[in-house]
Amino acid sequence: MQEINELASKREPFLFIFSYDLKKQFIQKLDTLDSDIFFKIGEQRNYPKSPLTKPFYFKRSPLVLQEYKKSLEKVLEEIRLGNTYLLNLTFKTPIETDLSLKEIFTYAKAKYKLYFKDEFICFSPEKFIEIVDNQISTYPMKGTIEASIPNAKEKILADEKEMAEHVMIVDLMRNDLGMVANSVQVEKFRYVEKIKAGDKELLQVSSKITAKLPTNWHETLSSLLQTLLPAGSITGAPKKSTVNIINHIENYERGFYTGVFGIFDGKNLYSAVMIRFIEKEDEKLYYKSGGGITIDSNAKLEYEELIDKIYLPF
Repeated sequence: MQEINELASKREPFLFIFSYDLKKQFIQKLDTLDSDIFFKIGEQRNYPKSPLTKPFYFKRSPLVLQEYKKSLEKVLEEIRLGNTYLLNLTFKTPIETDLSLKEIFTYAKAKYKLYFKDEFICFSPEKFIEIVDNQISTYPMKGTIEASIPNAKEKILADEKEMAEHVMIVDLMRNDLGMVANSVQVEKFRYVEKIKAGDKELLQVSSKITAKLPTNWHETLSSLLQTLLPAGSITGAPKKSTVNIINHIENYERGFYTGVFGIFDGKNLYSAVMIRFIEKEDEKLYYKSGGGITIDSNAKLEYEELIDKIYLPF
């Protein structure tokens, strides 16, 4: 990752993509970016807008509830043993559609999007970190509810299980930022945003945590990123032991799913967590999704959340 430090120190804009376990890394200058990579980060994009003007087919084939319960029970046993307090449990779901990956990417409505060489796409609602004027900010997202439920916002904010889950992630991210920066503070706690989820709308709960970096942060950007990764919101707490449990319980490789991607524009850095993720394997498409598990988790509700997150955001 030394290349990141060199490019950032020279103030040369670049795109970076890291897999969940950091074993796969892609870094390339924006002015020489491969023609089969497209991104949108906030208002910055390298492709034209194109509205969806045709009907499409979409089918998902998730694992059955009983299979989900088997993995959930393994997580709950680890929680009872004190090895984790919160774990983000994810699964790989076969999907079918008559749209190509590039078409899905182009039509998808999301704040953060990435298309990578017809191998995978993501359309993420979750920021990872921003660094603007030497201030680093992170925005952990924990807590999801269907917007159509009566008093949905009040219910999600009053839910004790969701509150505990969110507090744990905020505490974890405060600790993580404290390892790379000073003057850490929770600037905004548990605010609610609405996102489009296929034919549904979801409310998702986030917080904003900020800290101050030294003015020469560009020179050590790679170690900063390595310290913060993987993101706490898609692992759990405590992070190290929880990651080990995830590796044991999940029966597939996350790969780039739940990794991060972002751009350095020559001055500031913007990035997102790679959730809402579709990957192509042997010409078949798979959607990877999941949610946070605590001791108070309800199997049916967690299973429904897993499925609710399998959608095309048109």
